[in-house]
Parts: sequence; C-alpha cells; structure tokens
Amino acid sequence: MQHRMWRRSRRARVFATMSVLATLTMSACGSGSGDGSGGGSADGPVDLRMTVWTADESQLALFQEIADAYVAENADTVSSVTFETLPFEEYTTGLTTQIAGGNPPDLAWIFESSAPEFVQSGALMDLRPVLSETEGYQVDDLDSDALRLWESDDALYAYPFSNSPFGVFVNTDQLAAAGQPMPAELVADGTWTWDAAADMAAAAAAKSGKSGLVVRDFNYSNWGNLATIWNGWGARPWSEDGTSCEFDSPEMVGALSWFHEQVFTESAIPGPGTTADFFAGDAAMTVTQISRASALDGSFGWDLLPLPAGPEQQQNVIGQAGIGVLADGPNAEAAADFLAYFTNPENSERLAQYFPPPRTSLLNAETLKAANPKLSAEQLQSVVVEGIQGAVTKPAHPNFAKLQQTIRAELDSLWKADADVEAVTASVCEAATPLLSD
Repeated sequence: MQHRMWRRSRRARVFATMSVLATLTMSACGSGSGDGSGGGSADGPVDLRMTVWTADESQLALFQEIADAYVAENADTVSSVTFETLPFEEYTTGLTTQIAGGNPPDLAWIFESSAPEFVQSGALMDLRPVLSETEGYQVDDLDSDALRLWESDDALYAYPFSNSPFGVFVNTDQLAAAGQPMPAELVADGTWTWDAAADMAAAAAAKSGKSGLVVRDFNYSNWGNLATIWNGWGARPWSEDGTSCEFDSPEMVGALSWFHEQVFTESAIPGPGTTADFFAGDAAMTVTQISRASALDGSFGWDLLPLPAGPEQQQNVIGQAGIGVLADGPNAEAAADFLAYFTNPENSERLAQYFPPPRTSLLNAETLKAANPKLSAEQLQSVVVEGIQGAVTKPAHPNFAKLQQTIRAELDSLWKADADVEAVTASVCEAATPLLSD
C-alpha cells in the first residue's frame, strides 16, 4: 500500500454503550489474534464503507472525489469507498445497531458527545501509529487541544476532522426592515450580547411575521445545543470530572430562565412545534456552524457573527466530530490507511470549506477563505480562527447516551409557559445524578 499500515495486538474486549433504542454489547472478534485486522483481511482489493450524518450533496461529492483519488492510487488494496448517510437525529443509534448486528462500518463519524463512550469502549482502533508513520502526514501539525477528547493515555482513537465554532447567521434584510442596527456594529462597539440579539430578533419577527432567533438542531430535544447560550452565563451541565450534576446551579437556572422568557414572553425564539429554517428565509437569526453556509443561495442579505456575550462572559463553543476506525470492522487496516489519506494536509485543506481541521497551519483566514468563498476573511477570522481559541466543546460524558435521554425527558416540562425553572432543573439533577457515577 502507498501509505504504511500498522498492526497492533489487542485482547478480547467488551464494548457496551447505550443508544436511544438499544443497549449495545460487542465482543472483540476472535480470540485476540493480534493482527488488528478486524477479523481477517480479504484476498485482493476490499470495499470500504464509512457512515456519516451529512446528506449535503456538495459535501458528499467532495468526500467521493477524495475517495476516488485514493482508490486510483491504491487499486490493488481498495476497490471502492462508500459513504453511507444515517439520519442525524438517530445517528448514534443507527451506528451502534449496525455494530451490535454484526455489520459494523469500516469507518464512522462520531459525535463529540459520544467520544468518551467510544474512547473507553475498546470499539475503536488506535490511530496514532498509522498517522505517525504515514509519509507527509505532519502529525505534529495537529493541535493538542483538539485531540484531547479523543485520546486515552498515548492512544488516539479518532481523528477530530471537524472543529467547527458556533456563530450566529443573521438575515440583514429582515433586521433592516424592522429598523434594527446591524449586529456587526454591536460586535465592533462591544455590545453584542444575548439580550441585544434577542431584542433584535423579536423586533424582526414582529415585523416579518416569521421567526426570530433559532438555535438550529435544538428542536426542544437536542438540549446539548443550548450550550451555545448557557456558556455565556458560566453554566455547565455537570462538573469537569463528570461526577456532579450542575443543572440546578444558579448559573444554569439563570440561563434557562432567560431562554424560557425569550420563548414564552418575548417571542424572540420560536416555541415548541415551530419549524423555521433560517436558510429558507424563515427566521431573522440562527445559531449554527459555518458548514451550513453552503445552504445560502443569495436570496437575502446575511452576515455571520461570533456568539454573543452573556452576563458572565463571551464564550466560544465548538462542535467537534471525529472519524474512527472500527477495530473489529471487516477491513480495519485498509480503513486506517484511507483515513490517513483522507485527512492528510492537502485533503484537510479541501475539507476546510465545511469542516475546520485540527491542523494549526490551516487555521488562518487566508487559507480558510480559499476553501470558503461564501465567507469573508473578516467573518472567518472572527468566527472561526478566533472562535476556536479558548473554546469549549458541547457536553460530552462516558454515559452520555443514557444522560441524553434522561435529561431530555426531564426538560420536557420546562417547555411550557408556566414552567417552574428551578423545580425542573432540580428534577433534572435528581434523575441525572445516578447516571453520572455509573
């Protein structure tokens, strides 16, 4: 193979992770033969399969271009690479169901929320040897902070291919029609706050009859996306070591009280059951990541700003995703070699138009601008380059799958006009605490 592969020994291990619909138990294949091949290597070229959650045609086309180039260079070992899209909302469930059913993919995207589960499970192959030994890979260019969530001891169990800061896209046409100032002006004078953003969103919604501020992909179920807001209050769902619930802290109560007020009193944020797509012109603002910029079609004026400041601070938040190789997948060695190619310096630069890489040499406005023609150098500098610095990731925990569902169920009672925020957050901690120490 053009890129060096590696073999590593491993003992038979058990992988247990909870998904929405099933408890997955996976035992390592065979009797620990030590070949790292995921149950043996096929004679001749193999077909690789990677699960992803994107259905964006432009992103999938880029993936396929890179994969086809790899196959052309390595036709004796790999005959094809297929990217299989699983629904975003059920992605981890779909992935773990495949693994439990004996049909694991060769490679898989993994949410940052599930990173501790997968890292500790033994389900993933250590990538550090192959990345370090691949000629021209420049493993020292990978930012150590970006790798931390995916490491255990000296092993690296997934490559953090996407380190995407959250920002706020704004419909400048709707804001202007409502007589509102441009958010960029507030950023410049230091008054870009969540209160200011909500006031502007409410005014725009009242004028247009559409929605104001939308936290994309939250949908009153994916509560982890509210980290983009509550971090401005200095809140977090649990302690740094993951053992103590902090949903009932004054900071979190303050953040969720503010959010509740904007939904049910100020009408700045659409309530449960309302579907509003900013990129279709249905909302004045949305909190999301730069990869969504591909959906902008020029039908309205827009801008992209950093996250506003809360009463305590302005806190950058990133959504991170890793690519892992299933240790007991059918073609683990070939999959790891493809991953090294897919994420080498040249391909990382191409992927940067959608997924900011962990490569420090590429994290500058000039390089990112070449890959992101819809975004200005100023937007990329303030939202991406500076947005990665000192950022925190969305919530992650070794028991996140169970916590996700338990907390979601407890928060359901918060999304009512007469909800008692303190009582709800206390019930969240009562339900979550046993799971934090599981």
